[in-house]
Amino acid sequence: MGTPPTLESLAMQALVRSHSVSICDTLEEVPWLLFPRLFREAYAGGHAEVLKAMVQAWPFPCLLLGAVTRSPDLEALKAALDGLDLLLAQKDRPRRWKLQVLDLRSVSSEMRAQGCPSLAGSSPPGPLSPRPPATCDARRTEERPLTIVLDLTIQDGPQGAFQAYVLRWARKRRGRVQLRCEKLQILSGCPSRVRKALRPVRLDSIQELVVDCFWRRETMKTFARQLSQMQNLRVLHFSKMSAQVYTSRALNALYSRKYAAHLGRLQCLRELHVHDVFFLHGKLPAILGSLTALKTLSLSSCPLQEDDLKFLSGCACARQLQRLRLRSVCLGRFSPEPLRALLEQAAGTLETLALEDCGLTDAQLPAILPALRQCSQLGFFSFYGNPISLGSLCTLLSHTARLARFSQGIYPPPLESFYIQDDGVLGSIHLERFLLMLGPLLQAWRASSTPSQRFQICADFCHRRRKCQMVSLGPRGSWVLTVEGLPGLSALPA
Repeated sequence: MGTPPTLESLAMQALVRSHSVSICDTLEEVPWLLFPRLFREAYAGGHAEVLKAMVQAWPFPCLLLGAVTRSPDLEALKAALDGLDLLLAQKDRPRRWKLQVLDLRSVSSEMRAQGCPSLAGSSPPGPLSPRPPATCDARRTEERPLTIVLDLTIQDGPQGAFQAYVLRWARKRRGRVQLRCEKLQILSGCPSRVRKALRPVRLDSIQELVVDCFWRRETMKTFARQLSQMQNLRVLHFSKMSAQVYTSRALNALYSRKYAAHLGRLQCLRELHVHDVFFLHGKLPAILGSLTALKTLSLSSCPLQEDDLKFLSGCACARQLQRLRLRSVCLGRFSPEPLRALLEQAAGTLETLALEDCGLTDAQLPAILPALRQCSQLGFFSFYGNPISLGSLCTLLSHTARLARFSQGIYPPPLESFYIQDDGVLGSIHLERFLLMLGPLLQAWRASSTPSQRFQICADFCHRRRKCQMVSLGPRGSWVLTVEGLPGLSALPA
């Protein structure tokens, strides 16, 4: 037989099943410590009227509705917002009204177990907090608008019902309700859709922005004004605005200046990830010159000039970079000196370094290796896609494996293992040659590495599909071929 329910549990179940008009009066007598559990009971049972009443009487500053369940529930949301409407309709706020923040963000099970995540730099008590909130000045509470927190995704096609309902509700209550969004994804190129979705949002609340969609210039022009208001942005991903599509040099120069100026004002930016955009060409000084908080920089398939790299090597943020990725950037055309200087500047802080598919050859490697040896904090190094010979690759392996904090490296197959086409371009891998060269590579690695370090060869890759073929050393000493996803820079181990 199971454990019989306690009197407390029975009382809660009876209360949440009550649909009488006196439910609000009944909640006045409920101890605040029981509110979180009572809310869960009402939510699990789908008791909308009880949820509506509980939102009005919630005795904590913050209610994480998104932390109650793994998936958003539209009916529970409607009940919560209906309860807020009843409060907002009152001329004078009730004495017991403590709720300031309704947080609708979904929370992982790990974070749910740890408690409430931070909100705009502070840590308000979570919905299941065992502590009562601190008292605050009544007049200040009246002046402060109610805050709704929601992560937004703007995309083409029909919106999710949950998000659409919140945006519609917030638009009708502007001035009385503040809509904050810490994470914003824009997957739509429609300027009117972007404008409409962002109209009720406090743009200075956005801390992470992902733009992953082809934009016409009309959308870029509209969004430039909104970007300038995101003063607290910490992470920015920008992609899919290729110079191969935007072919007007005059317009490209205009938008390059405009976006470089806006990006350069984002003083709180800590991570900048830019992939396949035209407006980076020659504009790194304007963008990075004043970004003193930058810790992560990823530039992929971007038209950089050698002067950009020279500026980056002397930029103040280079001395504090922890993660750096240059991918599909034609470094082979440049002198190796700017890259060497950049690595020397970042040597004391750099934990992750990726120089991928950059056309680096044996000629550039001797200038880079001494700077690489100085990277005392380096834990991960990715160098795939660069055509270097077996001898140079063995030297590179031994240099990186000797670094004190080094844990994992991804390297290219030796140049000698490829077919060479008639025009001198590298073809596919010659399997027999490649297998013969694994022995010398493994010997060079084992001579300098420790058992805990991981060594992989990226035999083939496709950036568009974000897939690669990895040849790794298995636990029994045999080589294993696997197909893996190419990790984003933030996902790479330090």
